[in-house]
Amino acid sequence: MLSQSSVLGALAATLLMQDASFRPPAVPLVTHDPYLSVWSFTDHLADDWTKHWTGKNHALTGMVRVDGSTYRWMSLGLEELPKAEQRKREVLPSKTHYLFRAGGVELAVDFHAAADIRDADQLSRSDTRIAFSLESVDGKRHEVQIYLDCSPELVVNETQQAVSWSRMNQGGRTLLAIWHEGGAPLNRVGDDHRIDWGKLFFLGEGGFARIAESRECRKDFAANGALLGDDETRFPRPARDGWPVLAWSSNELEVEPDKALLDATAVTLAYDDVASIEYFGRPLQAAWRSSEPNRSWPENPSQGSQDIDAFADEWREIGGAGYAQLCALAYRQCLAAHKIVRDIDGTLLMFSKENFSNGCIGTVDVMYPACPIFLAYNPALLKANMEPVMQYASMPRWPWPFAPHDLGTYPKANGQVYGGGERSEEDQMPVEESGNMLIMAAAYLDRSGDKAWIEKYWPLWTKWAEYLRQYGLDPGEQLCTDDFAGHLAHNANLSVKAIVAMACYGRLCGATGRAAEAEEWAAVAKELAARWAEMAEDGGHTRLAFDRPGTWSQKYNLVWDKVLDLGLFSKETYAKEVAWYMVRQNAFGLPLDNRADYTKLDWTVWTACLAEEQRDFDALVAPLVKWMNETPDRLPLTDWFDTKTGKCVGFRARSVVGGVFMPLLLKKAGRAPFK
Repeated sequence: MLSQSSVLGALAATLLMQDASFRPPAVPLVTHDPYLSVWSFTDHLADDWTKHWTGKNHALTGMVRVDGSTYRWMSLGLEELPKAEQRKREVLPSKTHYLFRAGGVELAVDFHAAADIRDADQLSRSDTRIAFSLESVDGKRHEVQIYLDCSPELVVNETQQAVSWSRMNQGGRTLLAIWHEGGAPLNRVGDDHRIDWGKLFFLGEGGFARIAESRECRKDFAANGALLGDDETRFPRPARDGWPVLAWSSNELEVEPDKALLDATAVTLAYDDVASIEYFGRPLQAAWRSSEPNRSWPENPSQGSQDIDAFADEWREIGGAGYAQLCALAYRQCLAAHKIVRDIDGTLLMFSKENFSNGCIGTVDVMYPACPIFLAYNPALLKANMEPVMQYASMPRWPWPFAPHDLGTYPKANGQVYGGGERSEEDQMPVEESGNMLIMAAAYLDRSGDKAWIEKYWPLWTKWAEYLRQYGLDPGEQLCTDDFAGHLAHNANLSVKAIVAMACYGRLCGATGRAAEAEEWAAVAKELAARWAEMAEDGGHTRLAFDRPGTWSQKYNLVWDKVLDLGLFSKETYAKEVAWYMVRQNAFGLPLDNRADYTKLDWTVWTACLAEEQRDFDALVAPLVKWMNETPDRLPLTDWFDTKTGKCVGFRARSVVGGVFMPLLLKKAGRAPFK
């Protein structure tokens, strides 16, 4: 068997120790941005085709040939072949690890992602290195060949679209490429879409390469252990016409007894999207191109990072193995729901996509729940998220005294499309988004000390704070981030957000030398918090809405009072809320409020952070871990699910799962989450 000491090497100390009980709803394989996103939706990697997060097939197929016998280890290509026995699956922050056994050999497959959140340019790269290690487990010598192919589905939105391909030499290695013929960059907007411009590159380390119909390539390898035929030359043609694949097979690898072949060979999968984002009419490229402007793809593939994988140790210390597993799934999903670019002046900009919702780009109330991961590891990325919103809100075309909701529909950030947009105030989120921006600004300042950026947009912070002072304590009938629940007047949790945001504006005043204003706004927020406690009280807990006795809701917005040490709400308020929540949980978590059984993953972790004792936090998070392992829906993490059935209600693969890192933010901000 491949031992930790030989195959995982120095990573042994940083493993999540995932056992057979860890059953992720979906496993991240190639996860970089909303378009280049490939997952396994099954327990065994060979039980189904790998898929894009939308559920459409994005097939990668893997086989291994041991002493003349061929086995499948990924996807359904050549279903008549036996499956290799899958013995291990681990999801780490920077990679996904599988271990298979076939014919007396164990094959380790590691999907290494460019996933260093601390390095924006590296994170913006679109390359995954799929590395293979081998070891004999029966004391015998074996001859092994490895196969991998990539479907044209990765370069089209619909499979009737035409594709072309080519091969080229790169440093003595064969580089294969495939693309949608005639795909113009940034040609479409929407949610349930896949990229159909740019080029997909496929580079194997040695061995054989071929571009031909999928079944022909796979049968060739199964019979010969190599790819011996010529490339197919009939192109352009529809992707579904014979499914032409980029295929690679290794050289013959001799596996000796008691001598593991570590990182014996590998394939790099990379995407050149040419243009990544349209920002108010101008196309912008991925950030990594600023350091490699003459490259068509990142030629130095990611090797993964022991340092990043060590993040898991801290997650485990905070909330145990189950919480660490949840974080491991959320980490790459959150990052891959964004695209990182640089503006024409070099300014770093980061755009989220509201996956499986409305496809909005740069949504403020998606940015808000995701922000703990960026504040904990790289506050500059939160600034990069907020900068486009601040630029937009500074334009004369944004007419409202409150913050925008979004910047458009992905991948075009050309102005708000949600609700009334720039046309009317109807169906806007005025208190929600203004509060979100002020809270994130104060949290960014707290973590970065970047006063200059705060000063740059001072008129906007002031305008939004004044709006909240007028309308925030007792909001009228309007939407909040939980807009799926509909309009609600006198929303007590939304009121908390407004009060906290006003205190945050006071912090901004103090940090920029406006001492009198800082004192004034701190007093305003403190007085409103006291009034809130009276208005929301409902006999041992607080109400959903001020005018609705007998109701309740998660007061997740309270967590920022704790994170930023604002001192607005009493410990008694926190204690009563937590006690109330503890006895209202269902099998898979705490409902969002009394109106329905569904909940939000991100908000429930924030609510758990209101606890003062570790045991209470653990009790609120444990059902979420149970849900992660038992939900009947096999798809990338949803953040909106039923707490009784575990079924997804809506949303998937969204960036908001960055919210599960709120306990880590509390720790890094110097406010240890629990006693």
